[in-house]
Amino acid sequence: MKGLFDFSELGNYFFRKKDPNRKTNFNLRAMHTINKISMGMFLACIIYFIITHW
Repeated sequence: MKGLFDFSELGNYFFRKKDPNRKTNFNLRAMHTINKISMGMFLACIIYFIITHW
């Protein structure tokens, strides 16, 4: 049950530092931006659902 509520990976994804050795391009940056937006929307909807249906 403890593993279900471990959000450290999610926090690390949003707040990690840039790696200067990694080569980036527009497609990779766009993919990560879309992933961050979708995860944020998902979490916001889960919180909204819990608050309104509790």
